[in-house]
Amino acid sequence: MRAEQTSFLFGANAPFIEELYERYLGDPNAVDAEWRTFFEALGEQKSDVLAEVRGASWAPNGAHVIGAVDPETLPSPANRNVKGNGGAAPAPIAGKTEADIRAAALDTSRAFLLIRSYRIRGHLEADLDPLGLVSSHTRHRELDPATYGFGDGDWDRPILIFGSLGLGEQATLRQIWDRLRKTYCGKIGVEYMHISDPDQKAWIQERIEHVENRTEFTPEGRHMILERVVEAEGLERYLGVKFVGTKRFGLDGGESMIPGIEQILKRGGQLGIRDVVIGMPHRGRLNTLVHVLHKSYTALFSEFQGRSSQPEEMRGSGDVKYHLGASADREFDGTTIHVSLAPNPSHLEAVNPVVLGKARAKQDQRGDTERSQVMAILMHGDAAFAGQGLVAESLDLSDLGGFRIGGTIHFVVNNQIGFTTLPTYSRSGPYCTEIAKIVQAPILHVNGDDPEAVVHVSRIATEFRQRFKRDIVIDMFCYRRHGHNESDEPMFTQPLMYKQIAGHKTVKEVYAARLEAEGFVTAAEVAALDAALREKLDKALEAANQYKPNKADWLEGRWAGMTVAPGEEDRKGATAVDTEQLLAVGHAISEVPKNFDLNRKIARQLQEKRKTVDTGRDIDWATGEALAWGTLLAEGTPVRLSGQDSGRGTFSHRHAVLFDQETEERFVPINHVRAGQAPFEIIDSPLNEAAVLGFEYGYSSAEPNALVLWEAQFGDFANGAQVIIDQFICSGESKWLRMDGLVMLLPHGYEGQGPEHSSARLERYLQLSAEDNWQVVVPTTPANYFHALRRQVRRSFRKPLVVMTPKSLLRHKECVSTLADFGPGTSFKRILADTDQLTDDTKVRRVILCSGKVYFDLVAERRKRKIDDIAILRIEQLYPFPFSRLGVRLAQYPNAEVVWCQEEPENMGAWFFVDRRIERALSGLSMRPIYIGRPEAASPATGSARTHVKEQADLVDRALTLG
Repeated sequence: MRAEQTSFLFGANAPFIEELYERYLGDPNAVDAEWRTFFEALGEQKSDVLAEVRGASWAPNGAHVIGAVDPETLPSPANRNVKGNGGAAPAPIAGKTEADIRAAALDTSRAFLLIRSYRIRGHLEADLDPLGLVSSHTRHRELDPATYGFGDGDWDRPILIFGSLGLGEQATLRQIWDRLRKTYCGKIGVEYMHISDPDQKAWIQERIEHVENRTEFTPEGRHMILERVVEAEGLERYLGVKFVGTKRFGLDGGESMIPGIEQILKRGGQLGIRDVVIGMPHRGRLNTLVHVLHKSYTALFSEFQGRSSQPEEMRGSGDVKYHLGASADREFDGTTIHVSLAPNPSHLEAVNPVVLGKARAKQDQRGDTERSQVMAILMHGDAAFAGQGLVAESLDLSDLGGFRIGGTIHFVVNNQIGFTTLPTYSRSGPYCTEIAKIVQAPILHVNGDDPEAVVHVSRIATEFRQRFKRDIVIDMFCYRRHGHNESDEPMFTQPLMYKQIAGHKTVKEVYAARLEAEGFVTAAEVAALDAALREKLDKALEAANQYKPNKADWLEGRWAGMTVAPGEEDRKGATAVDTEQLLAVGHAISEVPKNFDLNRKIARQLQEKRKTVDTGRDIDWATGEALAWGTLLAEGTPVRLSGQDSGRGTFSHRHAVLFDQETEERFVPINHVRAGQAPFEIIDSPLNEAAVLGFEYGYSSAEPNALVLWEAQFGDFANGAQVIIDQFICSGESKWLRMDGLVMLLPHGYEGQGPEHSSARLERYLQLSAEDNWQVVVPTTPANYFHALRRQVRRSFRKPLVVMTPKSLLRHKECVSTLADFGPGTSFKRILADTDQLTDDTKVRRVILCSGKVYFDLVAERRKRKIDDIAILRIEQLYPFPFSRLGVRLAQYPNAEVVWCQEEPENMGAWFFVDRRIERALSGLSMRPIYIGRPEAASPATGSARTHVKEQADLVDRALTLG
């Protein structure tokens, strides 16, 4: 490089300056004196200036948009308000004195402080609130050029800024300030400086600053936005007139959401998205169903007239119209995207993890390891997004290997109120979206009265998600025109807000007036759009009187071939496995690579496991479980288990994941059963229940051909996910015609560990049992557990399975099975007969019915006392209850009284559920069962080990003592 090229006379360009700075850092004397003076004068701002010069690691500093060109948008100039494209230009201080150079460096330093402040705090002065309730006119001093020493005479002096803001190598303060105000303080406010990844920050800066944070839409694009807003508003108005006072949780005031969501789908299709899963609350749901999912107006009006959304012959409770889901194939620019809206309850945000799980399953089905073809959109209300803990739990899953889906687009419909509670009473932060910063998600605040701005940020959100595979949030400030719902009177609690809303123009009126002022449309053309929509709605309403749904929305796609569950006696499925396959799996799960430094204790356990398989005796619980999984994998059925400590197992019994003692390298033996086997995932989840269980429910609802399991650390911890259990797992098929085969593993049993580690709250699952909604089992042998797991995916229907799993029985010498119990001719047994040698059946004086661990205590004591006239039957499946089979079993003992024995207190456990069912099984014998167990209690178990032992001995004694 020639000497003159290192002087200020050469001018400034980014690669050149960066090279000079690197030289300067190595040896200040290696650069020209003028540059040395300049770098020294920058002082503490040197790093910021050079970061700006350097730009992102993936691209030179220039304006461009990732991916395909959108025909509905005009190419945006890279450098608005500045001639040319920001190429090298003579430096403003070439040939100046040292004092001038230092003054120029000071200008540069101050300019970058101002720019950085706008990037951090510009959103505080953005015009976001359509109602003007949140003032953006109060100046923040960090956004005032005077704070950095600029005066009235400095506005038009060129300042060296090295291409920042897309303004070229130099710009005046006036140009800088104008670009910053338009980019950060218009109808859009952007928060992204909390992100630690410099590439993400640089991408956002380039994407919004070079185009002043707006898109130049084509006439076709603007007309499409207007049409979407007209349709959204027109539907709500029509429903309000035709069905006065009927709850619909309308989108009135937030209509810009519809073109925003449409833009996400359209832009996503251009960037490779082929499947989108949406979750949302009830506000705006009907509008979304019709205008995004293309549900017909006629079907919607029929539901408003009181008819079901499903054919009359379909059983189940159904649900209100603003909870229902739908799916459709949408075409954008020749690309077809499958869009599905998940059904959800009124429990806000509960659907979030369900949607994430569905998206992950669809990605796995497509082999979409890049997470670029399937995407999730979650819509939220402002109060729920800030207030519901499931939001944080779901966000926490976003970058975890077992749950990652490559980023979610969050769309907050910010009503600026929650029911009747204002933001100042419902959150501590300045925005409802503060929670998203826990995963460093960028946040795009936008004024909902500006549909073009909403569509613009929707484009940015989609592009960001596709590039970085990270979550991003759109926060659309809007309002509820009719209060919480259409029968609500908001003036009771927010009179000032609703006086403002009453006098505020609608979104359509605001946008149409803008387009009319720009000469883009006429008032007559807008009126024609309204009239055309009204005519379409009138015809649909007339047709609704005769409308009948002729097809149920279920058992399609991946669920094709599934059937309604058959009767009680025809549900075993083909669960037995050939002995050769069992041996092959048993050998695979007990082997590790030769050079793997296995923990010595685990090595001994694997040797013992191999021995039990080879001898065919004493197969324990963990081995039975592994045989179930391994045989399914060998047969081509994927298996997925998540939960806290699931790899090792809470009770250190499973050890499905092995760790090299020197390197901590992981090895999963069950993934090496055979070549070409199905994938096995075992995931140690974060320390939450609701989001993880919801995720697995979502996964299994989208993938019926995989065995999906969730395991609670202790059974009673599942109550942290009660909303998912109540609103989705137990009732989803009845409400929404959505089958699901999820398995819940809930450790249960009274062993003196106290109130919180004894009961899985069996009674709650039994109380929820009705209409053949799921299965509740308490298996006491590894073989029965094996068959219960395999039958989940070896039948023509799917039902959730709730399993009370053991703790102490994991290592109990009596809780074992033989290899033959898994082999040909075997299946799940709903009732296990007595295995001891007793007196003649007619001489048996008492039959004890029980479930779970108490059986082993009863048998041990019976043997100790040498009792032979008391039979003990285990009911392994409590729901669906085996009425006929139990009747047959009890008929074997015609002279015996029947006792139900349980460890749990009388008001807990299975007693209240089985009492009348046992009586029904005893029909014709004129007797009722007798209860033996702990007395009623508020707490599930005692905290005293001594008291526990005494209570347990007492209930066993009473069960084995005849009057």
